[in-house]
Amino acid sequence: MGPLRCHGVLFLALLLLCARANAELRILTEPGPPTAFMEDGELRGFGVDVVRELIERTGASAQIEMMPWTRAYTLAQRGPHVALFAMVRTPERESRFQWVGPILHGKVRFYSLKSRGMQVDSLDDVAASGPLAVPKQWYSYEALQAKGLQNLYGVPTPQTMVTLFAHGRGNLILLEDILLRDMLAPAGLEPADVQPQMVFMESSYYIAFSRDTDAAIVAAWQEALAEMRRDGSFSAIFRQWLPDVEPPTALR
Repeated sequence: MGPLRCHGVLFLALLLLCARANAELRILTEPGPPTAFMEDGELRGFGVDVVRELIERTGASAQIEMMPWTRAYTLAQRGPHVALFAMVRTPERESRFQWVGPILHGKVRFYSLKSRGMQVDSLDDVAASGPLAVPKQWYSYEALQAKGLQNLYGVPTPQTMVTLFAHGRGNLILLEDILLRDMLAPAGLEPADVQPQMVFMESSYYIAFSRDTDAAIVAAWQEALAEMRRDGSFSAIFRQWLPDVEPPTALR
């Protein structure tokens, strides 16, 4: 064991000693491949594998629960020792949670069907494109709303958004590059069917712990994640679930 790895293991052990030994964590997530989804009755996904590895490394007593985002987001702000993944870290949310990560980074951009031959270079072009459906619970919806986009309307789920787009109820769709394939698939579309347009924003995703969670637990999880990056296990999970995506430097 090299000196850096040895130092990391010792530091993690000290953090765990400082954390409450009997603290049971409630880990929440929403359905959204490739981060988390149910397959044959089993919870799977990139985020699920990362969190399970962190649970094992920190020795935490924890269970992962899947539920709608709105409910999970509310619970993560109310009780002690609750965490939610994967959440975009924003200035508005900064003081509401304690953060471990990042575990993902993606570019949110507009896409059109290639068959439409569109060119979208500005938000003025987006505003002139017709109705734009975006899930109300997404941060990108809040950001577009703040821009005063008049053609924006909220839908309850990402699946609704993709279905409307596939059936011609909108000329543009707003999706993240790391989620593109999985989001389009249920509507019978592939990445080759859509044309990338302008990038709207970039997002980094974290595991968000409630403010009432023991700070030593949060620090132990952050150190365990750093150890996963150092020993290559994080990269292995990333390549398994996102083979077509080049991880940014911040995730290596």
